[in-house]
Amino acid sequence: MKPIWALRSLLYVLWMTATVVPWGLLMLLLSIVVRGERLYWPTMQWLRMAMWGARAICGIQPRVRGLDNLPTAAQQRHAVVLASKHQSTWETFFYPTLMPHPLAYVFKRELLYVPFFGWAMGRLDMIHIDRSKRAEAWNKVAEQGRRLAAEGVWVIMFPEGTRTERGSQGIYKSGAARLAIATGVPIVPIATTSARCWPRKSFLLRPGVVDVSIGKPIDSSGREPEELMREVEIWIEAEMRRLDPDAYPAAADSAEVHPQASPAVPARPR
Repeated sequence: MKPIWALRSLLYVLWMTATVVPWGLLMLLLSIVVRGERLYWPTMQWLRMAMWGARAICGIQPRVRGLDNLPTAAQQRHAVVLASKHQSTWETFFYPTLMPHPLAYVFKRELLYVPFFGWAMGRLDMIHIDRSKRAEAWNKVAEQGRRLAAEGVWVIMFPEGTRTERGSQGIYKSGAARLAIATGVPIVPIATTSARCWPRKSFLLRPGVVDVSIGKPIDSSGREPEELMREVEIWIEAEMRRLDPDAYPAAADSAEVHPQASPAVPARPR
């Protein structure tokens, strides 16, 4: 890695640290008097600062396809389950700045112990689980997922469960499909090439473009979880090979190209 990349990455970490402390404290104070959507949007302003820093300091630019596959402004109360490829911290920061509707992440409860950031997350209406207790974790996801879907909230999950290296594929678990079926809402697959610029478990960032591709909603009615998740997996992994062929050299010539993919546009935070 070039020395300038390491310097810019250090400046970015300092930027996030300097901004998350006062913002996290401010959101904790705000959470005393407001909750729900009225707390969600102010809290997400820190993620906008984090994304601004990634662009301005580290030169990471998002490019998004398929925004038209999400419910429109008039349909925002129509719940969906978002199922995304997970390669780095970048997409967890970026999605709330992109989506026109509050998101409820399903995440491991250990994140609640991260100072300031985790404390603020704990005050939002999201689903934190103990991954060591799988049955209990699923019951919590199902129970809270039904409530959130009834309120029109978009639940987002990472089917592979953890971040994967660029060019690799984890095991797709059926939790997101099970939730979509249980709540009767569509599931929306998302591919992202974030590891191209922000490697897994690293804060050594590289300048470049991160592609995000949002697929068409898949109806969950009458589906079996494994079969539905398999369809999601096929779409995401084919799209990953189309978006980032250099990471999948063996599949570069045979990767599926989606003829109906929406044109890519530079993403502007909402």
